[in-house]
Amino acid sequence: MTSIFEVSPRCKELQKKLIDFVENDCLPAEEVYESQVGVGAQRWTTIPPIMEELKAKAKSLGLWNLFLPKSYPEGPGLTNLEYATLCEITGRCPRVAPEALNCSAPDTGNMEVFAKYGTPEQKQKYLVPLMNGEIRSAFAMTEFAVSSSDATNIETNIERVGDHYIINGRKWWISGAGDPRCKVYLVMGKSDPNNENMHRQQSLVIVPSDTPGIEVVRPMTVYGYDDAPEGHCEVNFTNVKVPVSNIVLGEGRGFEIIQGRLGPGRIHHCMRAIGMAERTLDTMIARVTDPSRRTFGKVLALHGTVAADVAKIRIEINAARLMVLAAADKIDKSNAKGAMRDIAMAKVMVPQMLQRAVDLAIQAHGAAGLSQDFILARFAAGARTLRIADGPDEVHIMQLARFELKRGDEIRKKNKAIKARHAQIVDNGSKL
Repeated sequence: MTSIFEVSPRCKELQKKLIDFVENDCLPAEEVYESQVGVGAQRWTTIPPIMEELKAKAKSLGLWNLFLPKSYPEGPGLTNLEYATLCEITGRCPRVAPEALNCSAPDTGNMEVFAKYGTPEQKQKYLVPLMNGEIRSAFAMTEFAVSSSDATNIETNIERVGDHYIINGRKWWISGAGDPRCKVYLVMGKSDPNNENMHRQQSLVIVPSDTPGIEVVRPMTVYGYDDAPEGHCEVNFTNVKVPVSNIVLGEGRGFEIIQGRLGPGRIHHCMRAIGMAERTLDTMIARVTDPSRRTFGKVLALHGTVAADVAKIRIEINAARLMVLAAADKIDKSNAKGAMRDIAMAKVMVPQMLQRAVDLAIQAHGAAGLSQDFILARFAAGARTLRIADGPDEVHIMQLARFELKRGDEIRKKNKAIKARHAQIVDNGSKL
């Protein structure tokens, strides 16, 4: 992995350690992890023992909680750009490596919320055990009844009654809600639905997972994958009562919080996706260059279309990597809000790239590519999901178009100046 972006010597050292950890521990443990998750109802009550071993080793290697950027005292002092390079390495083993480093979603985003906006009491109660890897968490925003890609549509009601909030709503696709270690939800809802400012209607509330009125209805599946034990669940909140001290930042600040939370998180997803694409390409190359696999008298790689597909994937991976690293660098220099355009471009480009790469690799494998014998089918599900998760392609494209179209007046002004200068040159006998 090479880059035109400079990282610190410490980051380079972490890269080396992480590559060794992923290749010699996480990837060999991948099938062990899946077998230890178990079958049936057991999948939602069992924590694979191999994961606890991996977490202990990651801690001992200093590969722990790498995600918090250097602006947070609780973090390891890396920039978003530096962490992005580490995300790519963990993306080669996305089911195991991120959690082994305590760097998996949705916990990373939730920890950043607590670190950035939490009170000292909230940090002590939730951030500390999350950063220790003792508990897990969930972020409850997406809803069954409305188009949640527009966060202003969220209908979950957060009503203040005395010194408490009463929460009622139906959420789904809540990642982490199925995990027996999930001890806290961050719940997005409307506390002031009649506020004229649509972006001040929402609040974010901390809800302990054992609060009466919470019902985990069912795990959702993506092309048959349930991602146990954490899962992506439908969850009902019925008259759930929490103290007013559980509000994050203050009433009406929910939209502001999620905008800050999602920017870096999208970059993390994109860089892990690039790691997935690299593993996809490796898997494809191993298959098409295997001397035992021939069609029409030739190794698969000697067929022109197969070789061309390999080349196309390489081009797209390298281009996507630069796109994401540029966005991460922009976050470091201009914060997430200042990097919105770059984040939007990366979030559209990378999942589509991964989806194409996986599809071509599956085609090269034939029926085997669709099976449980290879990682490709799971990667296909993940790639397709990522085009919807954290905002669908269409939302980011619409946002990007707005940025570009705002330049219309500036472009016309520039063109007018060019024409005026052209007229001056002509009037001067075609001389400057």
